[in-house]
This record gives sequence, C-alpha cells and structure tokens, in this order.
Amino acid sequence: MSMQTPLRIVTGLGASGEGTIDFWRQRLTALANVPLTLFLVWFIIRVAGQDQAGMMAVVSNPLVAGALVLSIISMTWHMRIGVQIVIEDYVHTEGRKIACLAANNLFAAGVAGLCIVSILKLSFGS
Repeated sequence: MSMQTPLRIVTGLGASGEGTIDFWRQRLTALANVPLTLFLVWFIIRVAGQDQAGMMAVVSNPLVAGALVLSIISMTWHMRIGVQIVIEDYVHTEGRKIACLAANNLFAAGVAGLCIVSILKLSFGS
C-alpha cells in the first residue's frame, strides 16, 4: 500500500518535482570534474614558475584553452547546484530564498564569465 496520492504515483515526482534533475546534474558535473581536475593539476605544474609570456604560450594552444574553459564551466555549474541545494534546504523564508538563489546564480555566472574572458584574453595574446 502506497502513501502517495494516485496523481503523485502516476507523475513520479518527489516533493518539489525538480530534485532528481539537480541530483543527476550534480553527479554528471562531478564526473566531468575528475579528468578536468587532473588536467588542472598538470596545467599548474606546467606553468609553475613561468612568467606571463610563458603562461600565454601554454594557454595559446587551443586544446589547453578549451580544456580550461570546460573546467570553468563544469566547476562553476557544479558549485552553483551545490549552493542552490543548501539554500533550498536551509533558507525557509520565500523572499529570502529567492534573493539567495538569484545571488547564487549571478555569482556563479560572474565567476565563470570573468574566468572565461581571462582565459580567452591570455589565449589570444591580448
């Protein structure tokens, strides 16, 4: 015997109806972050002790620049989802929750945008 209503059984939704997709997106970005983090370790070792010209030489490789951009996107997306889950679980006032979620999205987009612009600037030698 189920404690769910017939409509809830048919739709298969949880409490909010959206938690499962966030769960899987966070797992997907975590999985993507494993090789990207290994790449970042290699990159940091490669550019350690170099001046700006040496760093620009490494980042000007399209594969390196692309991997750096993918790392930024994946890691900031993962961060945004994790903080969103904390906000949804622990902020109970609806107005404050909306403000915190908006700030979280803006912060993640801002961090990602600034990092990507910096990588592209280094990559194109500006």
